[in-house]
Amino acid sequence: MDRVYFETKLAMSDEGRIEGWAWKYAQPDRIGDVITKGAFAGAALPLPMLFGHDMNDPVGTWDAATDAEDGLSLKGRLLIEEVGRAREVSALVRSGAVRGISIGFRTKAATKRKGGGRTITELELLEASLVTVPMHPGARVTSAKTAVQALSLAASLQRATAQLKRKT
Repeated sequence: MDRVYFETKLAMSDEGRIEGWAWKYAQPDRIGDVITKGAFAGAALPLPMLFGHDMNDPVGTWDAATDAEDGLSLKGRLLIEEVGRAREVSALVRSGAVRGISIGFRTKAATKRKGGGRTITELELLEASLVTVPMHPGARVTSAKTAVQALSLAASLQRATAQLKRKT
């Protein structure tokens, strides 16, 4: 009889870690604006994480920005231990009710695009907000690490282990 052993170690935390795409280079936003690679150079970190572009509703900080080939990727943390509103927003993100990221910026250099919109080559990134519907269809939360996800993974591993036991 063959036996299979799985050793699993799960670190369960609900520290509010979050990451996502703030802007995707491959397509324009809903009004036709395109931002080119390199336009985000010099972004000052940490960057405020707001809810719905409300300057009076900060819920966290974006601590890392990567200008990747695909677009601008952000990593940050909802301040769930320190800010009550951040706990509410975290619940909305985990449930899927809030899935978008939208950036607030000041345009420094741009040209008009045929058919509408602009090609933005230089900007000052001011904030990135968690929103229900982002201006750019590719701007979205890709990961929100929580205890809920760790528990879901543990349940999946338990089901897989149970199926393997039945087959032996």
